Amino acid sequence: MEIHDRSAGEVTIVQLEGNLDTNTAPDAHAHFDALADGGQVRIVVDFEKLNYISSAGLRILLATAKKLKGVGGQLRMFGLNDTVQEVFEISGFSTIFSVFSTEAEALEGF
Repeated sequence: MEIHDRSAGEVTIVQLEGNLDTNTAPDAHAHFDALADGGQVRIVVDFEKLNYISSAGLRILLATAKKLKGVGGQLRMFGLNDTVQEVFEISGFSTIFSVFSTEAEALEGF
């Protein structure tokens, strides 16, 4: 998996590419922790190039969302493909997270 960051004002957009699973979750967790620990509290995750997410990946997102919420921040996401969207719906995470169709929608009102 590859992780790329870019900024949109005070928001950090994290693009995930490949698979977020048991093998890649530790790197993703370290990446999100480093952002939060560095003061990045508004994070939007771009899923447009993410092929698959496992329960390990979902746990990373949940931990990051809780950490950000604790410091007045928020985690949003967009661009889920059908496979990732199905995992979110089956797990109930589609009701927990702020999920948007496009980057512009995810950034609106941040």
